[in-house]
Amino acid sequence: MNNVLISPIITEKSTQLIQKGWYTFAIHLESNKTEVAKAVEDQFKVHVVDVRTTLVKGKTKRVGKRRALTSQSNWKKAMVRLKPTEKIELFQVDSSPK
Repeated sequence: MNNVLISPIITEKSTQLIQKGWYTFAIHLESNKTEVAKAVEDQFKVHVVDVRTTLVKGKTKRVGKRRALTSQSNWKKAMVRLKPTEKIELFQVDSSPK
């Protein structure tokens, strides 16, 4: 179960969702919602309210001198909603203007 969470996903859209209480993680393909909720609660000491998972299809790319087609692997992501009073400090960004 220690290997459920791979990494946090920090994109423009995911940082906007943090303000609504949703945090996004890349997870292993075999992981299910209950494993993800337990892993987030154990690792970050928070209470998970909701988990949504989705399978992201790998893209096809052209590489090399002959521009051969290769495909990236499929991966899975999870969006986790916490109680309104809780936050994960790993995702906190500076919102002050520069």
